[in-house]
Amino acid sequence: MSHMYHYATVSEALDDLNENGYTFDFNLHVEDIVKNPDRYEIEHIYRYEGDSNPDDEATVYGIKSSSGKKGVFVAGFSANSENDAARVLNEISIKRRNK
Repeated sequence: MSHMYHYATVSEALDDLNENGYTFDFNLHVEDIVKNPDRYEIEHIYRYEGDSNPDDEATVYGIKSSSGKKGVFVAGFSANSENDAARVLNEISIKRRNK
């Protein structure tokens, strides 16, 4: 992981990543991230925390695949938003931090 940014909104983070070539929507292709986490590298992380509602919390990942495809994955923090891809990306992030 190379960078962590702080923006006022999730949409600002997505706009900035899009301008920098992160155009693929990995939320639509979560199965490959879950099955092949070694093919992905998290290059950017943006965490957004809502002022008062925990359901407003989210993480925006700027991801690069081993094939060179760059895109984003948005994971929410509400109790019902947790999924396998978000867990895998969190594990990738933590592993990279420990290297």
